[in-house]
Amino acid sequence: MSDLFATEDGATPLTPEEQEGLKQTWIATRADLNSAEELNIEQALTWLRRQRSKDILHEDFVRRLHMQMLGEVWTWAGAYRTTGKNIGVDPSQIRMELLSLFDDTSYWIENNTFPIDEITIRFHHRLVAIHPFANGNGRHARLMADHLIQKLGGAVFTWGHETLIENGKTRTQYISALQAADRYDIAPLLNFSRT
Repeated sequence: MSDLFATEDGATPLTPEEQEGLKQTWIATRADLNSAEELNIEQALTWLRRQRSKDILHEDFVRRLHMQMLGEVWTWAGAYRTTGKNIGVDPSQIRMELLSLFDDTSYWIENNTFPIDEITIRFHHRLVAIHPFANGNGRHARLMADHLIQKLGGAVFTWGHETLIENGKTRTQYISALQAADRYDIAPLLNFSRT
């Protein structure tokens, strides 16, 4: 994985490949991109607060949220990725894996299989592992988890109290916790989500 934030001030120019699919012609640097995405995500949070549907464990909701988060910035927002990545399932398996995740999560909720924090963090981890979109998967999965925990009567997660977009100590801890969950140890991700 390349270092997307090579300079501290965000002045790193985007390559032509990185600009592919951008809707906004003024975006030329990492800082520009971060700013545009942050503004779009703020709009998505407003949209999310207005949602009354209890059925968020649904493919349409997952895609709509991603579109709301990044649709002002990227042409591919809300569309499942069509190429392989160094993480995530094969693109041909995305839909099937999501449906399995929704079924499992519904079962956990209906049967009180785990405490609600653990249900939600397990959901978050699997959604990140599926990696359905070309980009924004971690941010999307965290918003989905925060929305799900609220639907279950809990409080949103703190996710380390810092941005997880830029490389740094907090992002490293988050990735390490995700990797522990990959090895079936959910405790570090549960702890991180509430720190």
